[in-house]
Amino acid sequence: MSSLTHSEKLYFEKLFGMYSGYVLEFTDAKFGEFFREFGINIHGSKYHTYGTSKAKKLRAFWESEPDELVGTVLAEMLNVYESSFTLHGRDFDSSLVGRAREFADRLVGESLVSDARREEIEFLGRELIVPRIHKLPVGADIGEIIAARFTEAHVALDAGAYLSVIFMCGSILEAVLLGAAEKAPDRFQQAERAPRTRKGKGRPKDLGTWRLAQLIDVACEVGLLDHDTRLFSHGLRDFRNYIHPKKQLDMGFTPDEHTARLCLQALNAGLASLAGERQ
Repeated sequence: MSSLTHSEKLYFEKLFGMYSGYVLEFTDAKFGEFFREFGINIHGSKYHTYGTSKAKKLRAFWESEPDELVGTVLAEMLNVYESSFTLHGRDFDSSLVGRAREFADRLVGESLVSDARREEIEFLGRELIVPRIHKLPVGADIGEIIAARFTEAHVALDAGAYLSVIFMCGSILEAVLLGAAEKAPDRFQQAERAPRTRKGKGRPKDLGTWRLAQLIDVACEVGLLDHDTRLFSHGLRDFRNYIHPKKQLDMGFTPDEHTARLCLQALNAGLASLAGERQ
């Protein structure tokens, strides 16, 4: 039996889409072929503990097999996940994948830091100039609120209120990106990644209805955010979504100081870029 914890399993359940009974885009035949590479007959009765769907067989697998085997299989399944998204030109949740790889590495017993983790460490180690609020693409009245929230985020960090830090950072980033979009509406709405209505022959949606993910992607496309800032801004967005208690409970998410500092660094990088101060 593997030592995969309940909260760790939730990450794989989410990434692999297991709530529907499926696992990624595997057919029954491809699922069996995948496991045969590891000498496993996943369709055998041994893995029918909870039922015969692919998701139920995977749950039975990770509960009945040893750590090293489970970790090795899950690591390769994460490779399949990333490859599928990349080959279809779709973005994937790099923050969740990074955490899931850490869990797989723990099972295998590897001490090597994953590529995603190394990139995270490097990003955290960079010295970023704290942006000057008055140079951000927002009005003076909104700027005052942003400055107050920026201060509050640092107070919350010192107080150990890490979830509050994440919520403050997410709200600031969304407000400034929306301000940038409203200052250059044509530039944003004509971008390839701009969200469009299903009706009206693909007319761009009103900027006020854009989600944070869409603002981040388009800001990167039009050159206002660098690739690394976009990557970690999406991580901040993902964490900010835990403002819904049920979502936090379902994912077993508990923010720590590292998470809070990463979000602050992502915010600093984003604001510096939008203020034209990123080196």
